[in-house]
Amino acid sequence: MTKAEIVNEISKSTGIDKSSVLTTVEKFMEIVKDSLANNEDVFLRGFGSFIVKTRSQKTARNISKGTTIIIPEHNIPAFKPAKVFMEQVKQVEK
Repeated sequence: MTKAEIVNEISKSTGIDKSSVLTTVEKFMEIVKDSLANNEDVFLRGFGSFIVKTRSQKTARNISKGTTIIIPEHNIPAFKPAKVFMEQVKQVEK
């Protein structure tokens, strides 16, 4: 499902015009990105958590040159679904 499809679904089910819904969805995504960039997790009860994970330093190989490089420790964004969300998805699989 794309952002446009999400906006259409919300607009249809709430009766709010698409431009207002689009502005709200984009602002929500901006707030989540800004929070994660500031190393703050975002918790949405019943949905899940947007968290910052730290990847450890590791050694990688450049096969074509035959050299090794060190990839430093770095942060990555991640999503951890809530238990209720996971159970609902598992029910759909059956």
